[in-house]
Amino acid sequence: MTRILIVGAGFAGAVHARELADAGFEVDVIDKRNHIGGNCFDYVHESGVRIHRYGPHLFHTSSQKVVDWLTRFTGWIPYEHRVVARLSDKRLVPLPVNLDTINEVFGTRFETEDAVTAFLTTKSVARSEITSAEEYLYSAIGTELTDLFFRPYTSKMWGMSLSEIDAAVVRRLQIRTSRDDRYFLDDSFQAMPKDGFTTLFERMLNHPRIHVRLSEAFDKERSEQYDFCFNSMPIDEYYSFAFGELPYRSIKFHLIEVPITQAQSRVVINYTDASPYTRETWWHVLPGHHIYRTNNVVQTIEEPCDYRLNNFERYYPVKNKDGRFDLVYRRYAEQRSHGGHMNFIGRCGTYQYLDMHQVINQSLMNVQKWLRDRASFQAS
Repeated sequence: MTRILIVGAGFAGAVHARELADAGFEVDVIDKRNHIGGNCFDYVHESGVRIHRYGPHLFHTSSQKVVDWLTRFTGWIPYEHRVVARLSDKRLVPLPVNLDTINEVFGTRFETEDAVTAFLTTKSVARSEITSAEEYLYSAIGTELTDLFFRPYTSKMWGMSLSEIDAAVVRRLQIRTSRDDRYFLDDSFQAMPKDGFTTLFERMLNHPRIHVRLSEAFDKERSEQYDFCFNSMPIDEYYSFAFGELPYRSIKFHLIEVPITQAQSRVVINYTDASPYTRETWWHVLPGHHIYRTNNVVQTIEEPCDYRLNNFERYYPVKNKDGRFDLVYRRYAEQRSHGGHMNFIGRCGTYQYLDMHQVINQSLMNVQKWLRDRASFQAS
């Protein structure tokens, strides 16, 4: 019987585990944390509110394949995410920037997309070449909106200036000329798991050929006892940082109980100021998250930092405009290609900033490729 080791019980590991178990393999899943679900782990706080321990996870995709696969394990509550930014005078305006944002900031009264487009043209700063986040934003919305919504936030979030960061980091947030204030504009399916993410993971991993061991770190010698290993640990850590450390940003989450009479009605509020904090989340506002009523609800305030200052919790791979960290990753990936026993998966294994649906789709494809390659090898 072929035995497979999966390192990590987040989406990458859990999808690989379930697909391989369904294909007839015995699968051991280990995770150094004391819970399944990776960064999607949620739980019901004593206030009666479901909390995402590692910040808000909001499912969205246009892949019907991914939706169909997950629907085997969960029902859904429709939810279209919206974010506001708090200005210095406490006004809340839509983010990403849209028609209403521009009217609030500049005191204009635009009613049409054409009027907003023409206005932004007067504000934009032409660039012959766009490599950095600053160049992209200047060319799209000009200096004032860039300095208000992106410069302080980026400095806090990434520990770098806009001029140092890859343009792809901010291109994820589409600038709108309409009043559409949905955060995920292009995704046809937007919803929350009906019973939470942790329950979703429990169902994914509930299989007689899947065996989960928590609070267990990866051990190279022990991994050799398996026929194959899918590993979501940081690839640079696996190779003992031979080519240097791959940098990540982390988040310190400050959980605060608040009387329900003082609670906000918004899910997420971004901060545009120069404080160390980037945003606040009000969990009870999310559908399906106010499980039972007490006098309090819970607010989480996020404080970004280098991952080495937060118990080496890696959340966001750092992507600067010159791509030097991607080059370091490729050196590690080349080492991986020399051996046939190990396949690195997930954000930390592939040093990619991936949304949940991207991890799931990537994992489904990776398992199917591995199964095809194995079948071809056995047939040869």
